[in-house]
Amino acid sequence: MRRVQIKNVIIVNEGKKFLGSIVIEGEKIAELLKEEESPATPCEETIDASGCYLLPGVIDDHVHFRDPGLTHKADIESESRAAAAGGVTSVMDMPNTTPQTTTPEAWEAKMQLFGEKSIVNYSCYFGATNTNYSQFSELDKSRVCGIKLFMGSSTGNMLVDRMETLNKIFSESDFVIAAHCEDQNTIQENTEKCLAEAGEAGDLPLSYHPVVRSAVACYRSSELAVRLAKEHDARLHLLHISTADELQLLSREPLTTNKRITAEACVSHLMFSGSDYEHLGTRIKCNPAIKSIDDKKALRDAVLNGKIDVIATDHAPHLLSEKEGGALKAVSGMPMIQFSLLNMLELVDLDVFPIQTVVEKMCHAPATLFEIQNRGFIREGYQADLVLVRPQTENTVTQDSILSKCKWSPMEGHTFNWKVEKTFINGALAFDTDKVVTTKKGQELRFR
Repeated sequence: MRRVQIKNVIIVNEGKKFLGSIVIEGEKIAELLKEEESPATPCEETIDASGCYLLPGVIDDHVHFRDPGLTHKADIESESRAAAAGGVTSVMDMPNTTPQTTTPEAWEAKMQLFGEKSIVNYSCYFGATNTNYSQFSELDKSRVCGIKLFMGSSTGNMLVDRMETLNKIFSESDFVIAAHCEDQNTIQENTEKCLAEAGEAGDLPLSYHPVVRSAVACYRSSELAVRLAKEHDARLHLLHISTADELQLLSREPLTTNKRITAEACVSHLMFSGSDYEHLGTRIKCNPAIKSIDDKKALRDAVLNGKIDVIATDHAPHLLSEKEGGALKAVSGMPMIQFSLLNMLELVDLDVFPIQTVVEKMCHAPATLFEIQNRGFIREGYQADLVLVRPQTENTVTQDSILSKCKWSPMEGHTFNWKVEKTFINGALAFDTDKVVTTKKGQELRFR
């Protein structure tokens, strides 16, 4: 098999940062070498990566690639290309497509689409409804990444709101239950109150979005999910935590202790706060809402102290025309996957996180949490999913550089000080200096 050496590179892996090199042989990492060590046998190609950092490929456990049924705004091919351009080598797709991924047949059909179209590695969640929990036993635990549970209504309206059903899901599922938590009654009450206060009919100014989808709505729903998980000893993963209050529900226990209740923060909630609505408008409207600067600071602190286990994107493309309106009419969601790693590296430059923490939360932790086989770390024998990034390189986001099908980003016009130079997926070069260069398809993720 062909051997490729990446040398003179700063490797960030498993809490360490050191100058060294790696050898890729076929699909796998064959050798991990320190600065003074040489490959066991000669390599056909050598990449001198002086000045660059080599990281494990990012694993994004929360994406909406909109395929099937919503491909006017995004599809697996376009969004997987955007992922590779951002150093993301594996994704887990959400079930609120058309049709919804809420039957074994729909799940298999979506997986087939990913196999045909995705250049990054992939798995898909199985969506819970008020009536389909009896089908969980038909699912293959080595292939299904988890059960997606909407305990708050969002895009696609897959709300599960019956206590009998929730108890069944938490008591009978041995999958990771990935929950979107916003209390629907609280949201409805807030909506009615805000409409009356504003004297509006049908919509509200965007500034009302974090008032309607309030911190109280998030906490009430997350508290219920945590209570049910503890009662039934279920494996709960709280998605896109957005408030300081919810952090009180979480422990600092490390993932390696078989932690039963885990949490995700999204790049958008770590980067933005309510003051950003003024200049970015509905481009940063998402569910749950971006909230106060104090919430953002608390989330950043929770990444460092271990209460937040994973950083993901909730990558959710829409057409800009669908983002028109205010707090009620503009759809929620934003495309972030191409710039998620760059955003986190910007926070490294600002001394918010060390680069080792970024790698832990975006690469290692998803692999550990979901028990993904042979990915997420730079280890000999593991799949060669890798990203080469260069610091101190001006990199301005333009519409032409955006690979998501919707062709916009809240980062448009922003200049990063980092650049993704190369992305390797299963040993193959997938992205190289501003271009997607692969025709190879990604592989299905496998779970222990």
